[in-house]
Amino acid sequence: MATGGVANVIYHVPYRFPGLYTIGCIFFLLNLVLFLFNLIMISCRFYLYPHTFKASFLHPTESLFIPAWVISLGTILINVTEYGIDHAGPWLAFTMRILFWTYCALAVVFSLGIYLVMWSTQTFTIAEMTPVWIFPAYPLLVIGPHAAVLADKLTGTMGLDIVIGGFIFQGIGFMVSLMIYAAFIYRLMTHKLPQESLRPGMFISVGPSGFTISGLVGMGQIIGDLVPGDFMGDGVLAGKVTRILATWAGLWLWGLAIWFFFVSCGAHYSTVRGQRPVKFAMTFYSYVFPNTALTSATFSIARALNNRPIAILGCVMTCLLICAWITVFSLMVRAVVVKDILWPQKQEDRAEGGWKVHPDEKRACGPECEIGDVVSGRTEASAVAPESSDGARDDVGEGRGEKSSGYGSTGMSTSSAAERYVDAMTRGLAAGKRTAEDMV
Repeated sequence: MATGGVANVIYHVPYRFPGLYTIGCIFFLLNLVLFLFNLIMISCRFYLYPHTFKASFLHPTESLFIPAWVISLGTILINVTEYGIDHAGPWLAFTMRILFWTYCALAVVFSLGIYLVMWSTQTFTIAEMTPVWIFPAYPLLVIGPHAAVLADKLTGTMGLDIVIGGFIFQGIGFMVSLMIYAAFIYRLMTHKLPQESLRPGMFISVGPSGFTISGLVGMGQIIGDLVPGDFMGDGVLAGKVTRILATWAGLWLWGLAIWFFFVSCGAHYSTVRGQRPVKFAMTFYSYVFPNTALTSATFSIARALNNRPIAILGCVMTCLLICAWITVFSLMVRAVVVKDILWPQKQEDRAEGGWKVHPDEKRACGPECEIGDVVSGRTEASAVAPESSDGARDDVGEGRGEKSSGYGSTGMSTSSAAERYVDAMTRGLAAGKRTAEDMV
């Protein structure tokens, strides 16, 4: 998603120079390679361990990221439209029209499906709320920007149909996100900021407004060239009014996106100031992908207002985005090497919310699987006490722990698991590896 988003931003840079198109193509092709690589690897996972397919839809953390493949597909379609149609000819434009409507259907199905699965199988508290809850709506949010780019390559009613569809689906995605925004603000008001390892995810709140601006303003700029003369009674007037309304609405949302951006930046002050390093997490890509939406939105506003300073601001943001992408990608490669991610009981692969450690995972990660990821430290987002005898949960920290049957798959009672947990923490203190704060 982040790689395709960077390619999209580079395409919209208003000040071109020789080689910029090539740089954008490199990111686009790299995005294709990464998408195919992940598709092949996760298919191997489901083939070798069939039980993981169903588990992916029911796991409290992993299920939130299922729409990521749909969003990635959406960014690929946007990139194909941007970098391909002008060079491939009319056949690709026709193909992209079909793929556009196919993607719209996929986005609706997966967005509805994931939320229904979550609401049917998971129980969340407001203390656990993060902007990642918006993620299942993200497939709908990239439809508007795609519609704006694709309709610009088409003419007449073919382009108008794309624009109307883009307005409809973008509206659904943004309104769903807006309602979840309210829960996020309520969570911040009542439970303070998320723990440090989860704060990069706060940038996800920038994306809905950013993508909506790109779609709304982009479609508003071109609709006047697509509508017939009798559209809404007066096609020319309808096109002008739509353009004006889209631009003002885009400015309104641009301010909202910037506000969430600075809130997310300010939330990292204690993280930067802190002495304890934060391990890499896949949420670090939230530094890139949602901000590609804000950067593209900045370029859209600059074009609509013909404003040079805003366009220059967008160029500066593009340079920072590319630097952020390189940094996060490098950290990701390192995290894979040192087994901070893609390893049993690490981050998204941990047992939580009542899930138990699979025997194959126990063989891979050893004794640490005995009591789950809680022992690995406070930087892991899984420190919640087991359920009490009356079924109520005692929330500790930001994540979710195991149910009262015990941690992991050891089959221990709650008291036995608690004793092992305290014993492990005490040994860590004795070895000088943990602080008194961690023990508390």
